Amino acid sequence: MYKQILVPLDGSALAEEALVHARYLAERFGSKIILLRVLVSPYAIAAPDLILAGYDAADENFAQVAQEYLQGVAADLQAAGFQAVVRTCEGPVAEAIIDHASEIGVDMIVMSTHGRGGLSRWVYGSVADRVLQAAPCPVLLVRAK
Repeated sequence: MYKQILVPLDGSALAEEALVHARYLAERFGSKIILLRVLVSPYAIAAPDLILAGYDAADENFAQVAQEYLQGVAADLQAAGFQAVVRTCEGPVAEAIIDHASEIGVDMIVMSTHGRGGLSRWVYGSVADRVLQAAPCPVLLVRAK
């Protein structure tokens, strides 16, 4: 039923809470877990209109750190007997998750919400809401604790 489960991770403990649910589903259905990190440069967040010297080197290091993080999570899953692969992509986070899910034909997306409310949610929006509205497959949202 769920052959491929996509789990977007941003490196936070909050995002990793989705792994508990992904593991449960993968165990029940024999699913492959696809760990996805959308690469958004820290410079793009802090100063999107600023061009910084050395940006390419910093961006490359950021991608390497993200890849190593995902490989560590995948190794833990594989040691527990799960099929796990890692992927990275770039772009606006929600759109990148949706596009990646479509491209590889995942059967479900399991992700956590960051629990923003009020002004923060209004300013930043909700990645989870945008994914839920436009995903090509079912989405399981894990509520922030």
